[in-house]
Amino acid sequence: MGSKHEQTVIASGSNSTQAGTVSSAKPTHTEKAQTSAAHHPFKFTHFRVGNRNVKSIFADGDEIWIGTSGGVIRYNKRTDKHKMYDVTNGLLSNGVFHVSKMDGKIVVGTYGGGMSLFDEKKETWETFNIPDGLGDAFVYDVLKMSNGDVWIATWSGANRVRKGELKNKKQWDLYTVENTRGGLPNDWVYGLAEGKHGEVWMATEGGLARYKDGKWSHWAHADGLGADFDKVKADIKFKNDPSKVSSHHARQKVEQGLQNINIAYNPNYIVALLVDHDGNVWCGTWGGGLSKFNGKTWKVYTVKDGLPADHIFMLDQDKSGRIWIGTSDGLSLFDGKQFKNYSVADGLFSKNVFSMDIDNDGESWVGSFGGVTRIKGL
Repeated sequence: MGSKHEQTVIASGSNSTQAGTVSSAKPTHTEKAQTSAAHHPFKFTHFRVGNRNVKSIFADGDEIWIGTSGGVIRYNKRTDKHKMYDVTNGLLSNGVFHVSKMDGKIVVGTYGGGMSLFDEKKETWETFNIPDGLGDAFVYDVLKMSNGDVWIATWSGANRVRKGELKNKKQWDLYTVENTRGGLPNDWVYGLAEGKHGEVWMATEGGLARYKDGKWSHWAHADGLGADFDKVKADIKFKNDPSKVSSHHARQKVEQGLQNINIAYNPNYIVALLVDHDGNVWCGTWGGGLSKFNGKTWKVYTVKDGLPADHIFMLDQDKSGRIWIGTSDGLSLFDGKQFKNYSVADGLFSKNVFSMDIDNDGESWVGSFGGVTRIKGL
């Protein structure tokens, strides 16, 4: 990348090789320096988590919470200590999609175990599931709005908990394709974001939705979301086509007129969602590249514009306004003009980048399959 960087690999026997366990022993550290044409130093550090996907990362001061397909890892970057939370000590499912913090408690959205809240002081878990009002036990995202409402993205619609009163079932609403008369374009909701004017944006498998002042709007590929197939078909190398293994995804392709496309492409399928500092909405799609929506018009970016891949799994923005993009073939930084791409050769743990957060020290924590990469200096 035209820069000098050091690569630090952190590993210890059981926490780098065994699925389902993380070693309580202090990891051993080894360093390997690499040199290229120097502009500025930056460093990649690897943390191995075993045979797990890292779908969510949340930085809370010195504590880094890592949501994996085998539970939640709580890592303190100052003390180098970590602890594992899974079905043996509080969670109802080891599969974790989402980690954040709300009203002083850690929020965990799980794969089949509902939503769990962790009280760090009491070391206790509280779980909310379908009997409490949750639309589905599969929770992909949780958002606390500035007005106090809590929104929850599930695979059976989107919940709104008015005033955040989770323990009052009367305050729970559930929005679906059926009861919104198509305002919500698809019941599989993957992401949530608050807009600059108090609206809620939702990433779904059928496009982008907005809920504002009690009214619904939505946009799909026909409106400008995602690149046309002819523009990306030669660049798609990612082989994971959900329609080949899931009847649900296969039905979605038929309903969206994509049944004759036999590779991993669905421009309506939004996996990553971001509202930037200016209020623009960014949508990362399944093979259709990256789309930016200013409320009126769409701008689509693909491999041909400089992205490393057209499958976008993660979006974030740093204090300087740069957009961080996790793809099926590495990490990309977009400054509004050009993309700078980082790969395994540059120091990433793995090419599939699923999650990221930036801590108070400006360090980026990047999640992939099998590990986390900490990046300093970018």
